[in-house]
Amino acid sequence: MNSENLQTKWGQFISLIIVFFFWGFVGSANDILIPVFKKVFTLSQVQSQLVAWAFYAAYFVGSLIFFLVSLKSDVLQKFGYKKTLSTGLIISAIGSFLFVPAATMESFPFFLTALFIVGLGFSIQQIVANPLAIKMGSPATGAHRLTLAGGVNSFGTTLGAILLAIALFGMGDNKKTNLSLEDIKLPFIILGLTFILVAVFMYFSKIEDPAKQEEAKIDDAPKNFRILDYPQLYLGMLGIFIYVGTEVTIISNLPALLHTKEFGGILEDAISPFIALYWGSLMIGRWNGGVNVFNTSNLVNTALKFIVPALAFGVIIGANVFAAHDVSAFYIYPFWILLFIAVSFIGGKNAGKTLMLFGISGLVMMIAGLICTNTEIAKFFFISGGLFLSIMWPSIFDLAIAGLGKNTGKASSFLIMMILGGGVIPLAQGAICDLDLTNPSGIFGISYTHFSYIVPLLGFAYLAFYGFYCPKILKRQGIYHLESEGTQH
Repeated sequence: MNSENLQTKWGQFISLIIVFFFWGFVGSANDILIPVFKKVFTLSQVQSQLVAWAFYAAYFVGSLIFFLVSLKSDVLQKFGYKKTLSTGLIISAIGSFLFVPAATMESFPFFLTALFIVGLGFSIQQIVANPLAIKMGSPATGAHRLTLAGGVNSFGTTLGAILLAIALFGMGDNKKTNLSLEDIKLPFIILGLTFILVAVFMYFSKIEDPAKQEEAKIDDAPKNFRILDYPQLYLGMLGIFIYVGTEVTIISNLPALLHTKEFGGILEDAISPFIALYWGSLMIGRWNGGVNVFNTSNLVNTALKFIVPALAFGVIIGANVFAAHDVSAFYIYPFWILLFIAVSFIGGKNAGKTLMLFGISGLVMMIAGLICTNTEIAKFFFISGGLFLSIMWPSIFDLAIAGLGKNTGKASSFLIMMILGGGVIPLAQGAICDLDLTNPSGIFGISYTHFSYIVPLLGFAYLAFYGFYCPKILKRQGIYHLESEGTQH
C-alpha cells in the first residue's frame, strides 16, 4: 500500500465494518423468510414481496426523517457518530425482538412491522457508517475503505441465508421441511442480543468523531438548489431506485421460480444454496473490485482479478458444503464468473463505460434465462445477474453527484432515499408471477413466474442507458468524470 493508505485507522475501521456485515446478513435472511411466510400464511407472490417492501421502505422513511431533522439541527454534530450508530443498532434490536410476539400471534402484519423497525435502524446505521468509513483516514483512500466494507457486506449476505436456513430447518439427517413460526423466535432473539452487544461495543469503542470542520457544509449550499437543474442527479436517482430494485427482485422472486414445475419444484428448505450463490455473486464482484485497493504491479493486479473471484467462489461452495448442501450443479458457474471478469477488464475504471457494459451484460443474461429451454442452465443466467449488478452502485453514485459541488451532501441524501426501489420493484414482479393463478397456461410457452424476469431485464436496460447517456450530460456541462471507486449499499 502507498503512504496514504497507512493513514487509515485500521483498528477503528475493522470495528465499524461489523455493521456492514449485519446489513448483508439480514438482507439475505429476508429471502429465506419470503417463501416461508408465503407457505405459512398462504400468501400470493405479490403479498410475499411485502417482506422486501417493509424492509426497504424503512430505508426511505428513515433517511427522509433523518434528512428533515438535520435541516434544523445536524444530528451527527449534536450527538456524535458513535451514539447515533449505537442508537440505530438498538432500534434494529427492538425490531428483532418483535419477531417473538409476531410469531406468537401468528400475524404477518406484525412480522412486517418488526422488519420495518429493523430497517429503520439500518437506515440510521447506513447514514452514519458510510461517511464515517470515508473519514477514517486519508480522504484519498476513503472510497477504497468503502469498497472493502462493501465486500464485508456481501460476505454477510452470502452467509446469512445459509445460517438462517440451518437455524430454521436444521441440516443433514436432522433437516425438516415443515416449519413452525415458533422456529423463527430463537434466531431473531439471538440476532437482537447481538445487535445490543455490537451497540455497546461501538459506544465504548475508540472510534473517533471526525473533526467538525470536515463535515459537509450543506448550509453553505445555494438556497435555490433544485434537483431538476441536474439531469445527472434525477436520472441517477432513478438509476439507484432501479438498481436496488433489480438487485432485490431477482432473488426475492427466485424461490417462486424454483418452486415451479418447469424449474424442478424446489421446496423452501432447499432454497438457501441458490440464495447464497446469488448474494455470493455480488461478493465475487465486489471482492474483484476491491483488488484495486492495493498498490500492486499490473501483472499482480491482473492475477488477483482471477484469484480473488476464485477464492470468493470457494467461500460460497465451502459454506454450502458445511451446511451439507449438494452443490454439484454449481460447478458450471465459473463460466459466468469468467465472463464477468472479461467485462470488468473492458470497463476498467471508467464509470459510464463500466455501467453501460454491465447493464448490457445483465440484459443479455436475463434474455438468455427467458429463452433457454434447459431450466437447469436458465436459473444460472438469472442468478448471474448478481455478478453484473455487483459493482454498479459506485458507478451510478459517482455519475449522479458529479459536478454538484457544495450540493453533494443533499444529493447523496436523495440518492440513499432511492433504496426504496428494493421494496417497490419486487412487488411489480410478484404481481406478474401471480398471473399463473388465473392463467396456468402461461405466456410464450413459459409460466408467468418465468416470464416475470422481464422486470429485471428492463431494469438492466435502463442502467445501461444511464451509463451511456450520463457522461454525455456531464460533457455538456464541461465535466469529464472517468474514475469509479465507490462501494455498495
